Amino acid sequence: SSPSETAAQRCFCQVSGYLDDCTCDVETIDRFNNYRLFPRLQKLLESDYFRYYKVNLKRPCPFWNDINQCGRRDCAVKPCQSDEIPDGIKSASYKYSEEANNLIEECEQAERLGAVDESLSEETQKAVLQWTKHDDSSDNFCEADDIQSPDAEYVDLLLNPERYTGYKGPDAWKIWNVIYEENCFKPQTIKRPLNPLASGQGKSEENTFYSWLEGLCVEKRAFYRLISGLHASINVHLSARYLLQDTWLEKKWGHNITEFQQRFDGILTEGEGPRRLKNLYFLYLIELRALSKVVPFFERPDFQLFTGNKVQDAENKMLLLDILHEIKSFPLHFDENSFFAGDKKEANKLKEDFRLHFRNISRIMDCVGCLKCRLWGKLQTQGLGTALKILFSEKLIANMPESGPSYEFHLTRQEIVSLFNAFGRISTSVKELENFRNLLQNIH
Repeated sequence: SSPSETAAQRCFCQVSGYLDDCTCDVETIDRFNNYRLFPRLQKLLESDYFRYYKVNLKRPCPFWNDINQCGRRDCAVKPCQSDEIPDGIKSASYKYSEEANNLIEECEQAERLGAVDESLSEETQKAVLQWTKHDDSSDNFCEADDIQSPDAEYVDLLLNPERYTGYKGPDAWKIWNVIYEENCFKPQTIKRPLNPLASGQGKSEENTFYSWLEGLCVEKRAFYRLISGLHASINVHLSARYLLQDTWLEKKWGHNITEFQQRFDGILTEGEGPRRLKNLYFLYLIELRALSKVVPFFERPDFQLFTGNKVQDAENKMLLLDILHEIKSFPLHFDENSFFAGDKKEANKLKEDFRLHFRNISRIMDCVGCLKCRLWGKLQTQGLGTALKILFSEKLIANMPESGPSYEFHLTRQEIVSLFNAFGRISTSVKELENFRNLLQNIH
């Protein structure tokens, strides 16, 4: 660090050029996201179909009992009243068209009651079996909430935004520590840099960690970078929507430059901050690639963003396809063909390990003590899990029929809403990095 170096340079000078394991550079992503994609994506996410997310925030933590629930009002989540949710969203199970939705919902209810409805046609019974089989299949990367549970409630994501809540310290560290230490293929002997729950770490531990990481196969290295990128993205949101002023008159939220520097400044984080930001860009590329691959699913005439408002639904589908075609035109997509290549038996085992580790992380989200953090943690892990499911279902997507139900590959409404909102969060992070870059420009 030189006296003339600005705070912006300390955070961002290493966050440029080509990303590891990719043929894409940071500057191309910035231009594409901030000027071509971000505004349209935000408009889509404000629509009724994407703003209401059904989630069970009362599931017990499967790993430990001593959860300290955050009692601060900013940690709370305000669920929707029944009359606030569009009828189309409440009544359908969102698998295909309005007619199919109603039929499938009846089938699922009958199945839950253990009933056998012999009036169902053979074709419909086959469809129900196929969907049930798929829902329980090994393609899913997340431990899905039981949205039929009485504890599952609709939440308006626009009224419960992701921002700083005051949830921090040992309880928050414990969540991330379990994720990194037990689910990122890391042996206990390798110490993670800047781990707040470890003591006495120095430069040698950092060098050992990155030597170990570079020695991993591309899939395991990518897994770590995805989790690190998600962690970085969440920290960008918390720094960008920080509670700056809290009086009885008003609450003021905005950019907290000091908070951002503590998390990402190259000097203050001993070089870790810029690495984390590069991992955020890697995560962006992975989810962008998934969205480009799943275009055929959304292009099918039978697919609709069904809320019951036909005019709005048609307009939103046009906007959705407009965004997806823009994404498809991105010139430097990540090449996922490098994943799980080589020996088929080894590749399948690795893919299964990858999937099981990610499912475990989705279960850890039920251990987060702040309900608003839990909401956004569950949504973003489900969104990333859906992106991974898409990337590893290329042949199934290619074989989808142009009309009628797709037995081999489908996305539920939960998966669709989480996929686009999760990508919306990462897109927002990339946009916020530009804002922080400008704010830090004149600070030394």
